[in-house]
Amino acid sequence: MFVVATANRIEGLPPEVLRKGRFDEIFFIDLPEQAEREDIFRIHLRRRKREPSDFDVAELATLTQGFSGAEIEQVVVAGLYEAFAENSELAQQHLVRTLRDTFPLSVTMRDEIRRLRDWAKGRTRPASSSGALVERAP
Repeated sequence: MFVVATANRIEGLPPEVLRKGRFDEIFFIDLPEQAEREDIFRIHLRRRKREPSDFDVAELATLTQGFSGAEIEQVVVAGLYEAFAENSELAQQHLVRTLRDTFPLSVTMRDEIRRLRDWAKGRTRPASSSGALVERAP
């Protein structure tokens, strides 16, 4: 049996909850990398019955550096609303226009995210395959 828990403010948990034996591992899930953002776009386009190959997901992923998965999903949703308002099918320009009008949490909460990343270094295992932000100290 596996038990998984999430916390946005792990520093608020009592130390006895974080010790080995309660939770065997603590993972840090950072903002998605380029390839992960591409996959997230593909997932949300397919969920909305759109063919990902009709879009330049690499460009979209590049333009959404610093976006969370939920923020990328909302780009797709807002792009659909924009296309609907124009009485047209969703296209690349709808998504690009929408994401350029979006201020992700990595911008609005920059200091908080930096603090979380600093806390995670040397204390957590990276959930992403790159693990660039949470390398363990020697």
